[in-house]
Amino acid sequence: MNDLFEAPQPDAPLAERLRPHALDEMVGQQHLLGAGKPLRLAFESRRPHSMILWGPPGVGKTTLARLMAKAFDAEFIALSAVFSGVKDIREAVQAAEAELARSGRHTILFVDEVHRFNKAQQDAFLPYVERGLITFVGATTENPSFEVNSALLSRATVYVLESLSSSELAALFERAAPQAAPGVRFDGAARERMIGFADGDARRLLNALEIMATAAGAAGATQLDGEFVERTLAKNLRRFDKAGEVFYDQISALHKSVRGSDPDAALYWMVRMLDGGADPRYLGRRIVRMATEDVGLADPRALGLALDACEAYERLGSPEGELALAQAVLYLACAPKSNAAYTAYNAARAFVGEDATRPVPMHLRNAPTRLMKELGYGKAYRYAHDEAGAYAAGERYLPEGMTAPNWYQPTDRGLEARIREKLEQLRQLDADARKKPR
Repeated sequence: MNDLFEAPQPDAPLAERLRPHALDEMVGQQHLLGAGKPLRLAFESRRPHSMILWGPPGVGKTTLARLMAKAFDAEFIALSAVFSGVKDIREAVQAAEAELARSGRHTILFVDEVHRFNKAQQDAFLPYVERGLITFVGATTENPSFEVNSALLSRATVYVLESLSSSELAALFERAAPQAAPGVRFDGAARERMIGFADGDARRLLNALEIMATAAGAAGATQLDGEFVERTLAKNLRRFDKAGEVFYDQISALHKSVRGSDPDAALYWMVRMLDGGADPRYLGRRIVRMATEDVGLADPRALGLALDACEAYERLGSPEGELALAQAVLYLACAPKSNAAYTAYNAARAFVGEDATRPVPMHLRNAPTRLMKELGYGKAYRYAHDEAGAYAAGERYLPEGMTAPNWYQPTDRGLEARIREKLEQLRQLDADARKKPR
């Protein structure tokens, strides 16, 4: 009989209620969990190994660790590096030893946000991992190459988890919506806004569904459209939609305003995004991209100014640092435009991706040893600084048999007009030199 005075237990969050109980219920990560893929094989082998799960929030790191414990019939102990210290690690190890002695069961020790542990705390796991007392599973949103000790990293396999795609989030939405908001129907626009808002994060989608269920109940609504979702999420969560259509429409408008040399429009779209909660660092990265893709060598100062704006933001933060980003956007919008470098790079990349591996010509090879010199490495190389105008007219630098592709075609705008003139002069020198008998 239940105690009448027992405190009522709160309902578990939707994300917890829908946590998968089997590997086949996982949404996403098919590059690791599909047939024949690394983690699927690890589960099927029933031989646990220590690992680092690296990926953004809400993609299934904790769930995977729990499923491992279930699949391997192992004890599961979870620590959070935010709240735990060496004392907690020691207690977890003692619990693992006790469980092994009592039942013979192995322990999977899951450490969330392992990158927040310092070196000493991370080192504390090493002897127990080496002894095989625990299978260590660390979860991190940061690059483990920089945030996890090399000693611990060398004893664990790193698996990279990816943000959920729109189609994967859509599948999760269809599964979760009836439980989160029974009797409530989301139209196509509402569904799209919810998926966009989630930004590849399953937990964020499920939390948003709970908020929508509460809002629908308060409004007595059984049919929700995109406007209702937009209004409710903006009111409750105040986070910019970093994956939805509106976000990409706005970043597209910003980029095209810069490309179209309209400083007012570029500034408008940048401020719209900042006002909506877009991460200024993301905008900084896109501004750098604009400098290289759309201004290029027509004004090489643009890239330096864009990078300086990003650094200024890192030093000053918001809102002061946003002015530096605005200055960069205005400069790029007013600068002469060229996509010649961008076009040349894409053409070269496509060619190399399809072409066979060509050997480096002998005259271009370095010859640091006597043997290499005897083999002809570096033979007949012409040192440009010893030639007239510091240019070895007629010399060839591409692999043997490869014709000049002329990928880079400078425009007649800005500094690139002078680059174009210079290259035409050099090509004429080459042509004249190659006409001369050798």
